[in-house]
Amino acid sequence: MDNGNCSYFPEFLLLGITNNPRMKIVLFTVFLLVYLLILLTNFGMIILIRMDSQLHTPMYFFLSHLSFSDFCYSTAVGPKMLVDLLVKNKSIPFVACALQLLIVSIFIDAECMLLAVMAFDRFKAISNPLLYAVDMSSKVRSQLLVGVYVLGTADGLIHTTLAFCLCFCGSNEINHFFCDLPPLLLLSCSDTQINELVLFSIFGFIELSTISGVLVSYCYIICSVLKMHSAEGRLKAFSTCASHLTAVAIFQGTMLFMYFRPSSTYSLDQDKMLSLFYLLVIPMLNPLIYSLRNKDVKEALQKLRNKSWF
Repeated sequence: MDNGNCSYFPEFLLLGITNNPRMKIVLFTVFLLVYLLILLTNFGMIILIRMDSQLHTPMYFFLSHLSFSDFCYSTAVGPKMLVDLLVKNKSIPFVACALQLLIVSIFIDAECMLLAVMAFDRFKAISNPLLYAVDMSSKVRSQLLVGVYVLGTADGLIHTTLAFCLCFCGSNEINHFFCDLPPLLLLSCSDTQINELVLFSIFGFIELSTISGVLVSYCYIICSVLKMHSAEGRLKAFSTCASHLTAVAIFQGTMLFMYFRPSSTYSLDQDKMLSLFYLLVIPMLNPLIYSLRNKDVKEALQKLRNKSWF
C-alpha cells in the first residue's frame, strides 16, 4: 500500500466481549474473582517456593517462573478487560496496544518452553537421580531460563514490530477484548501474508519443538519407571509427573486449537472464548493443579499454617 493511503490512529477501540449491559456486570464479577485468584495463587506459589527450603529444587525453581509467566500475561490483559466492562470508552493508545501484544507474546512463548524444560527436568530426576543435582545445577538452570526468556522476547518483538509496521485504513475498532495479532491483521489494509507466514513458522516451530521435547522426555521417563522394581517407586515417579502432564495437556491443547485450526472454521467469537481460557482460566488452574496434586507443596503449606504469624 502507498503510505498516502495509510491512516494514523493514536488509539484503537476494543469492542470487548459483549455489549449486553447486564451480561457485562456478571462477567465483570466473575472475571474479577478469577483475576484475584490468579494473583493470590501465583504469588502464593512464588512466595511459598522462596520461603520453604524443601522446595529449593530445580523443579520448583521452574515452577516459580511458570507462575511468574502466568501472572505477567494475565495482568497484561486482565485489568484493562475488567475496566472496559464498566466504561463506555474502550480506547487503548497505539503504544499500549503494541506493549500488550508484546507482553502476551513473550510470556505465552515462555510458558510453552518452560513446560518443555520442566519435562526435561523430570526426565533427569527420574532416569538418573544420583547425578540429578549435577545435571540440573544452578548454572544449568540459569542458562535454560535465560534461553527461554531470550527466545520469547525475540519472538514477541518480531511479531509486534511486523504487526505495527502495517497500514491501518478506515476503522480503528478491534473486534476483541485485547490487542491480539489475528484481529489486528484483519484490521490492516496491507498485505499480511508475511505476518501470517512468520506467525505460523515461528510459533509453529516453538510448538512443534516444545511438544516434541515433552513427548521424548516422557518416553524416556516411562522406560525408566518401568525398569523400577518397587511398585511404590513407580507410583511416586508417576505422581510427580501427573501435575505437569495435566498442565501441558491443557495449555498446549488450547494453543494448538487456537492458532492451527483450519481458517474456514475461524470465528472471532470463538477466538474470544479461547483467548479468555488461555489468558485467565489457565493461569488460575496451573497453581491449583500443582498444589492439589503435590505432596511437597501440601507439606510446605501445612508448615505455614502451623506458624503463628500466618
